[in-house]
Amino acid sequence: MSVVLDDPAQRAAYWPLPIARAVPAAAVAGIITFSADHSATLGLLSFGGFALVTGVLVAGIAWRRLVGTAVRPYLVAQGIVSIVLGALALVLPRGVPSLFLVVTVWAALTGALELYSGLRARRRHVASGDLLTVGAITAAAAIVFVLIPPEFAQQFTGPDGVERLLDSAVVAVGLLGAYAAIIAVFLVIAGLSAKWGPQKAAPAASDAVKGKST
Repeated sequence: MSVVLDDPAQRAAYWPLPIARAVPAAAVAGIITFSADHSATLGLLSFGGFALVTGVLVAGIAWRRLVGTAVRPYLVAQGIVSIVLGALALVLPRGVPSLFLVVTVWAALTGALELYSGLRARRRHVASGDLLTVGAITAAAAIVFVLIPPEFAQQFTGPDGVERLLDSAVVAVGLLGAYAAIIAVFLVIAGLSAKWGPQKAAPAASDAVKGKST
């Protein structure tokens, strides 16, 4: 049985998913970047909205467009996890512990699901490489959040001579914005590449063409 490395039908069904995922990621990256408030409250609200919208998009698009593919059940599960944790972020008490809890659990679970789906679909679906990359970035984000001390707080003097406070909430919200920006850029590139990128021939097809020519 030949192994499919690339399939125009798969590309056509898949490319709207990364583009759709990039929209809420870009939105939360913009909100955090242009906001002077990097409190835990902003982090929870921004993450909650991002995770909810992302979860609905991932689960809905995967369910409708990726029927019969190896990645579909894991993407649907990933979407459900995002919906649950996004809703939880919006109702939990506003504070650093809640922010670290929901973001870390979300990144660990969705990163693991995305990595696993990418591995299961390797050389069987065009999305496998994208899933492995985003899963690795998300899993790495979970590790970074675990390593941030929740009690971290440090006074510093800004360039304007004003005393400011750098605490764990500021660091966490900044990292969330950076993660969202990286993911947004990657997903746009992945979606456009799937839609208009060059097509690779499967090994079996290439061998068949060579055999006929000889």
